[in-house]
Amino acid sequence: MVAEGHRAGSRGRVFRPEIQGLRAVGVALVVLYHVWLGRVSGGVDVFLMVSAFLMTGQFVARHRRGEPTHLLRHWLHVFRRLLPAAAVTIAGTVIAAVVFLPATRWSAVLEEGFASLTYAENWVLQRDAVDYYAQDHALASPFQHFWSLSIQGQIFILFPLLFVAFGALAPRLRRGRPLAYQKVLASGFAAVFAVSFAFSVWYTAVDQEQAYFSLPARVWEFALGSLLALVVDRVRLGRRTAFVLGWGGLAAIVACGLVLDVEGVFPGAVALWPTLAAAAVILAAQQGGRFGVHRLLASKPLRRLGDISYGLYLWHWPVLVIALTWRERDRAGWLLGGAAILIALVLAYLTTRFVDAPWRAWRWPELRVRNGFAGVAACIAVALVPIAAVQGTVTTTAGQAEARAAVDNPGAEALDPGYTDQASPTASLLPLAQNLPNDWYSLPKACSSDLKLPTPLAGSCAMNAIAANEAKTIVVVGDSHAEQWMAALEPVAEEHGLRVVSLLKGGCVYIPGVASGNADCDSFNASVAAYLAANPSGSVFMVGTVAAASSSAETLTPGLDATVAALTAKGTSVVAIRDNPRFTFNMADCVVRNGADAAECTPAQSSVLASEDPLAAFAAAHTDRFAQIDMTDLICPAGVCRGAIGNMFVFLDNNHLSRTYAASMSTALGERLTAAGFI
Repeated sequence: MVAEGHRAGSRGRVFRPEIQGLRAVGVALVVLYHVWLGRVSGGVDVFLMVSAFLMTGQFVARHRRGEPTHLLRHWLHVFRRLLPAAAVTIAGTVIAAVVFLPATRWSAVLEEGFASLTYAENWVLQRDAVDYYAQDHALASPFQHFWSLSIQGQIFILFPLLFVAFGALAPRLRRGRPLAYQKVLASGFAAVFAVSFAFSVWYTAVDQEQAYFSLPARVWEFALGSLLALVVDRVRLGRRTAFVLGWGGLAAIVACGLVLDVEGVFPGAVALWPTLAAAAVILAAQQGGRFGVHRLLASKPLRRLGDISYGLYLWHWPVLVIALTWRERDRAGWLLGGAAILIALVLAYLTTRFVDAPWRAWRWPELRVRNGFAGVAACIAVALVPIAAVQGTVTTTAGQAEARAAVDNPGAEALDPGYTDQASPTASLLPLAQNLPNDWYSLPKACSSDLKLPTPLAGSCAMNAIAANEAKTIVVVGDSHAEQWMAALEPVAEEHGLRVVSLLKGGCVYIPGVASGNADCDSFNASVAAYLAANPSGSVFMVGTVAAASSSAETLTPGLDATVAALTAKGTSVVAIRDNPRFTFNMADCVVRNGADAAECTPAQSSVLASEDPLAAFAAAHTDRFAQIDMTDLICPAGVCRGAIGNMFVFLDNNHLSRTYAASMSTALGERLTAAGFI
């Protein structure tokens, strides 16, 4: 994506303008597909393969000239060229995010900005299980596109080690008779390709969202580029063959995202389409010819676009995400999309002209290793300064707000009839909007061995610090809608000497015996049900209804009757809490943008929940060892659902309660559990 377009074989660094043109085609596809089509184009895969093709050619040429490889100097050289434009983009994006994005997004922006700077963004996206194909780009991270640059940076560290290792290995093979360096490289990278490709096909089939950002699942694309570099000068094609191969390859690159339904199958075997097509174009362009594809790719417009392709890739995504958020759109129309592309083109040109090109031409950092370190450090500082400044401001503000929290931020306690308001009129909402996305609560300890958990559950289990007592153990089951109540339930448990154990899985409602459409979830629920049957606890806490987003179509949790019957038959008491409202919009962002009392942030309870709690009738028919709990009056007081109560954010997104507000409901939850005879 960023290395110069020079010939890859023994003739050294001969400029190949068609490589710049191929870059132009790749970046144009990426930008157009991201902005208007919402599909994967294959353009990034072309970039990845081409970058390894060029890097391999440079190492082979260096070896033929007898030049030693100094890894540290090489890495400093590479990242000194990569970082200036990236650092400026990261700094600019952080500043723009603070100006245009709601404060609820800042924490993630800062984290991912730092991850992008350190070439770890793909790992962050894997950790967060990001769906690359999500249709609402406005909710995406403005740094999400750095996943490919992160993998590329990791390859730029890994592959030079392989070049050096293979170079050291060549003279020692075949009983002392040295093998040609390129033969060893070809054998080595063929093995790397085979192993990585097999892994990629398997991993994509098993977990495509994780595979998309996986380095091991992507290495084969780089290995293919290396193999191409090793054979490109040895391949001779007839003019007609080159004509067909070149133009056919270019057509295949352009058509990839249109013809293939790649969602759910990249980067597996389907990714051979764009990478082999790019290889065909490079092989054909090598042959020349009057009507060859190289004539188009080497044309001035495409070469000029290729010159700024790195900058355009860097800028197009943050510009798009910020524009969509600013205009409150989930997709770009022709006008907004065109404006975003134009802005990205201007920024790409300015970055290339005034940052990238001068820095590449500056020779001082190349003179000594310490100069190289200084150059890299300077680039890192450019991006770190705004990240640190914003984070420092957030930390200071949070400390000041939390110092007055006892007075200024009562949360649900503000709804008590006897509450006297002493809060400052200028009090901040807690948690600060910047910290809201991380306002989750989990139990503090890993589960102890006395629980006798099977392997599938052991890694998901957590508990509080109360000593073992089977009769006084509450097991919380379900998904994040059960987990969010831990902040309210644990203080109650501590007060009454109850042990709380959580067996939770995100996105997995506890519906044992009912197919959810997710085999992993169904297996987890079956394990939980089997464990509870074999090890009856005192009580089970679960969510008993499922609310629909901005709809009154609230229903009982599927299979609730059978679930409750199975538990109570073993002597276990069950408490089911009513689900909280869910919305088609981010309630926290609504409060940040419009204020807590705005009409769009205060929907009627009747519009988001059923008129009567579905659990009420269920409880009337299940009086033995079953209790229902409804906390809706503290979320939707007087029939109006609110995004902020008592100077606390009630919701952290469109359907989850904030940990801070849930904790403020602890006293009320304890009173209702006691009244229900649950504790």
